[in-house]
Amino acid sequence: MPDIYHLPCPHCHKVNRVPRSKLGQPGHCGACKQPLMAGDVAELGDASLGGFVGKSDLPVLVDFWAPWCGPCKAMAPAFQSAARHWAGRVAFAKLNTEDAQQTAARFGIRSIPTLILFKGGHEVTRLSGALAEAQLNQWLSQQLTNS
Repeated sequence: MPDIYHLPCPHCHKVNRVPRSKLGQPGHCGACKQPLMAGDVAELGDASLGGFVGKSDLPVLVDFWAPWCGPCKAMAPAFQSAARHWAGRVAFAKLNTEDAQQTAARFGIRSIPTLILFKGGHEVTRLSGALAEAQLNQWLSQQLTNS
């Protein structure tokens, strides 16, 4: 485990250096002063996804969704709650496939919601379909244990 973790801010996407001993503790972004590990979900787009997942030393779970998608809307509260549960261990982000069509096409998103787990900037696994919070936490725990 590294002594210093690089964590993109979920609000401004600037990379922060966080000591391992401070992971999961309250802290603020050095640039925008917003909470850094409060379980906030980053909103990403075509220009920001690569940098966000590529610069994070934590695994990043991205929800590919669309505003017209009923299952996406139904899963949103569970995704937000899971983000708070995993704060300091996994970064959570959402990408609106309607606004970021290039990125959705690049990742071959054919159904939504689709969750993609990234580690070190690379896709580790993906899952399509809405999940309840308990299912989401269980799936994520299994993926992190297996990878």
